[in-house]
Amino acid sequence: MNIILSVTLVGTLGIMAYKLGALDNKGALAATFLGILTLGLGGVYPFLALLAFVILGILATRYHFSEKIRNGIAQEGKGIRSWENVFGNGLAALIFLLIEYYTKQDLFWTATFSAIATANADTLASELGKIWGKAPRIITTLKPALPGEEGAISLPGEAVAIAGAFVIGLFAIPLSNKWIEMLTAITLGGFLGCNIDSIIGATLEKRGLVNNHHTNFLATFLGGLAGALIFSLLL
Repeated sequence: MNIILSVTLVGTLGIMAYKLGALDNKGALAATFLGILTLGLGGVYPFLALLAFVILGILATRYHFSEKIRNGIAQEGKGIRSWENVFGNGLAALIFLLIEYYTKQDLFWTATFSAIATANADTLASELGKIWGKAPRIITTLKPALPGEEGAISLPGEAVAIAGAFVIGLFAIPLSNKWIEMLTAITLGGFLGCNIDSIIGATLEKRGLVNNHHTNFLATFLGGLAGALIFSLLL
């Protein structure tokens, strides 16, 4: 895609995200930067996967938002995400995409989309699980937890997570003739990454050793690696 057209398209989407209250000004700039690099390195399919993640994340965040506010479990900043949120969720995918750009291996396509799938699965599981999951439990101990508590999971949240990962995997189908293996690996990698996020939240984040943005990066990076490993095992 022409660089001027790419910058114009991604910049317009960034402005729209800012105007809609999904991102603050620095978040919109970070998302624009990430989007331009994604288009330049990977083309339209990983960009569309990221765009789907952003749109689904906005919708999930705003779902029953007033109820989340009343219960004290709403996304910080009234649902407006910052540059730290953007890079926490998107940097791992960009790293894998950069490796794919130079190696041209399906393994790193899988890692890229698995990282995005992790971010999507985690966001949907968190935002929708807070509402639908009536009996959450801490992932490491299975003790009852409060909705929105670090490390809390629920059956509805887990179901949403695997669906969210699968949706992202669909965008990778045109990129390989081994699309069945890739779709399977991305779905499982994203689901595992989402649960790795919960494990980190229940351990390191609860102890104050990392914050939510660090947790997101670690989970998306490890989810990407998990997807790549699964893909290699399926071949």
